[in-house]
Amino acid sequence: MVTVTTQAGARLDPRRWWALGALVASMLVLGFDMTILNVALPAMADQLGAGTGELQWIVDSYIVVFAALMLPAGLLGDRFGRRRMLIAGLLVFLVGALFGTLADSPALVIAARTVMGVGAALVIPLGLSVLPSMFGPAERGRAVAAVTASMAAGMPLGPLVGGLLLDHYWWGSIFLINIPMVALGVTACLFLLPESRDPASPRVDVLSTAFSALGLGALVLAIIEAPQHGWGSALVIGSFTASAMLLAALVLRERRASRPMLDLTLLSNRGFLCNGLAATLGTFVFAGLLFMVPAYLQEVGGNDAFGTGLRLLPLMAGLMVSARASTALVRRLGPRPVVTAGLTVLCFAALLGARTEPGSGYAFTALWLTIAGLGFGLAMVPAMDAALGGIPADRAGSGSGLLMTLRQVGAAIGIALLGSLLAGAYDDRLDTTGLPARAAEAAGDSLTGAHLIAERLGLPRLADSADAAYVDGMGAVLTVCGVAALVTALLTAALLPNVRPAGHGGEPPAGAGPGDGPTADPVPAEPTLPEPALPDPARTDVAGPRPRDRQ
Repeated sequence: MVTVTTQAGARLDPRRWWALGALVASMLVLGFDMTILNVALPAMADQLGAGTGELQWIVDSYIVVFAALMLPAGLLGDRFGRRRMLIAGLLVFLVGALFGTLADSPALVIAARTVMGVGAALVIPLGLSVLPSMFGPAERGRAVAAVTASMAAGMPLGPLVGGLLLDHYWWGSIFLINIPMVALGVTACLFLLPESRDPASPRVDVLSTAFSALGLGALVLAIIEAPQHGWGSALVIGSFTASAMLLAALVLRERRASRPMLDLTLLSNRGFLCNGLAATLGTFVFAGLLFMVPAYLQEVGGNDAFGTGLRLLPLMAGLMVSARASTALVRRLGPRPVVTAGLTVLCFAALLGARTEPGSGYAFTALWLTIAGLGFGLAMVPAMDAALGGIPADRAGSGSGLLMTLRQVGAAIGIALLGSLLAGAYDDRLDTTGLPARAAEAAGDSLTGAHLIAERLGLPRLADSADAAYVDGMGAVLTVCGVAALVTALLTAALLPNVRPAGHGGEPPAGAGPGDGPTADPVPAEPTLPEPALPDPARTDVAGPRPRDRQ
């Protein structure tokens, strides 16, 4: 086994591109799993008798565990070996998937998704924290783009393969597909990925981890339950209060620690803070899109699960194209104009999408989805690449863990908040006049429920009203996303440092040492990479075509 050093000036490992292939295989597993669950939620509701709240937690249990364990996972890899813990994460993910296949109740599926969240929390931060030891600054952007593209490639495959499986097998078949995917990732890591570690990293703080998990869980619970119980209910206020106390205790404990697990001093770095804000906002908006658009395509557009996956391809294609182009643009212009332009394009796409009407047709949807994908790639890849560009390599685990935690929190809050806005708008605009109480409740609970009631009772007006209500709610959510993207673009334009990466005038030959190649702007050696430019598995498990089945 070859251990790759992280010292500045070390020769780059000649196997680094093969090792990147191993990471790409690992990330493909998680990208694939991000969206395949979405198409199975209606089948779970039917075959398992899962209610709305249970469907929500089937999805939300994954993101809460994922976000809470991100930091300790990075530290475990620093201390005990990143490759070793990455492989362990893939195996834990596989155990959760197999458990989910055998589950026969909603509670067991929630438990299985929780285990899968633990595995994902090990895979993503560790897979990315090994990159700084293998790639120099001139190659870092291409490595980020490759990992990003691997997750993006897996995401549209989820609904496609999931739809095919559900057409022929039971809902649990969506978990079985993980077996060959995980086997590929583990094999690639064993034979291609060199080991790296930082034994001097801080120890895992169990109490801080508990504060993080419970605080984030209480926050998500409050936002999800607010539309049903009311923002002033005891449950919601109590959950918000508990969340604030737990997260405050986490911050105080970490600030007093001699070697904190949550390195809050990184937030004093303006580049890290601004780029992290841009990446978090991008995740917020992306997660919102993946929550709403499949429901629109399936229920309003009349497509099946397989057709929905096909119709999401423009979003993924736009992301992959701009993610690849962003590396060259940043090398020439620096990160500030590229990130700002990407956020502005994202704003335009969201506001354009907000003009969608029930009869707009797919061509219009494909247009604004493509533009949105271009904006994501332009903004998020350079933002994440630059976020840790000035962080020393010995803070790889804590730095990448903090950035990914911020992104996952953004995804969790985005799905809960935007989902609540969508559900509220849908419920307010839906016309259930004349319906029996139980039928009206079922129609208001989900777009799918409204269509079923309309078909059963022969009420085409109800289906039309549900479609219009859902599209109105989607427009409101997209407007909020567009405004948020514009505000973030203005902040990055004003505050983001514009330090071009080393090698922007040309790349050194493969394997060249730090002193070779063209002269470049000075940046710290061997910066740490953040996570890929996608909403993370945690919460891009979109909760299907149900406004209230939020993540």
